[in-house]
Amino acid sequence: MNTENVKVAVVYQAHPLPAKDGIVKPMKPGGYADSGADIAYALKKNNTPVITPADNPFIDKDLDWVFPDTDAGIRHAIDKGADCIWLNTTLYADHPVTTYLNRGISVVGQLPLLSELYDDKWTTNHLLKDNGLPIPEAILIHYKDYKQHPLQFPLPAVAKPIRGRGSDGVTLVHTQAEYKSVLDQLFQTDRYGTAVYLESYLPGDEITITVMPAGTYQIHGKNVAKRDPWCLPAVRRFNHQNGIAPYNGTVAVINNSVVLSDHEEASMQVQQLYQQCVEAARLVGLRAPIRIDCRQDQAGNYLLFDLNMKPNMTGAARPHRHDQDSLTALAARKIGWSFTDLLENMLVQRWHN
Repeated sequence: MNTENVKVAVVYQAHPLPAKDGIVKPMKPGGYADSGADIAYALKKNNTPVITPADNPFIDKDLDWVFPDTDAGIRHAIDKGADCIWLNTTLYADHPVTTYLNRGISVVGQLPLLSELYDDKWTTNHLLKDNGLPIPEAILIHYKDYKQHPLQFPLPAVAKPIRGRGSDGVTLVHTQAEYKSVLDQLFQTDRYGTAVYLESYLPGDEITITVMPAGTYQIHGKNVAKRDPWCLPAVRRFNHQNGIAPYNGTVAVINNSVVLSDHEEASMQVQQLYQQCVEAARLVGLRAPIRIDCRQDQAGNYLLFDLNMKPNMTGAARPHRHDQDSLTALAARKIGWSFTDLLENMLVQRWHN
């Protein structure tokens, strides 16, 4: 694997993102420092050169392992010797890392401009729909319209932030009374901004698919060239709460998720879904893994209902986090990759301007 000479530093989200057109993306408590520390620890344990803020990081102290994604934080990492920045953070068009992309620094992560663009569910789902990919029916509810006009959309439906983060703020509403209660709460807290995304509820099975970028990977001990984006095995979600998969910070995904069997994966339906997810990944210009959540409608057809430009990347690397494998890490195990193998393969796909 071509990672021996790289010196990598992992950054986490230090501050909330700026609002975009009145829409706010909620910040994860800790800003992904936990998964960032998982990444840095696993790579370091595998003898990949890792630059850390602390010279002798404590295994259970997240901030010993990761730098803030500020200009000062990135500069600190580079001054300590890093030549690759692992963007374990939420990106936006003028993120501080863009300054360093023209200075010979490589990154693991998405292009900041595209990450901001496709973090918007309305923009992304219109793109997918315009290119013939199956998505649920949806509308935008602006605060002003919500106050002045009754709902003209069939229930049950799912209300969610336009720039969401996992299942945070996502709620299934069955009745007009529930709809009013949920949207009152979403708008009153001002946590998500001035508009809410409302989409048809899909009552069937839910699976999530990680799409990897084109590149060369080591699979079962062999270098495999992937000319196109490709999918890790799909993971089925179960034990939903009120129709919604619970936030992984509340229920560890290993307790409500399982990789599809070979037989399930080989079905024409899942294989077609893989092709659709690859096409979606191409459309959003992925440069690192993305995750696409899919669910069956009443007729049993899978629809793509949520595209995540930054999948959760926790891993059971440190002893006190043995139950913290992410959906992507679970999927990777099906092709023989440990969490560390997944990270090393991601690191090979690093890019620079």
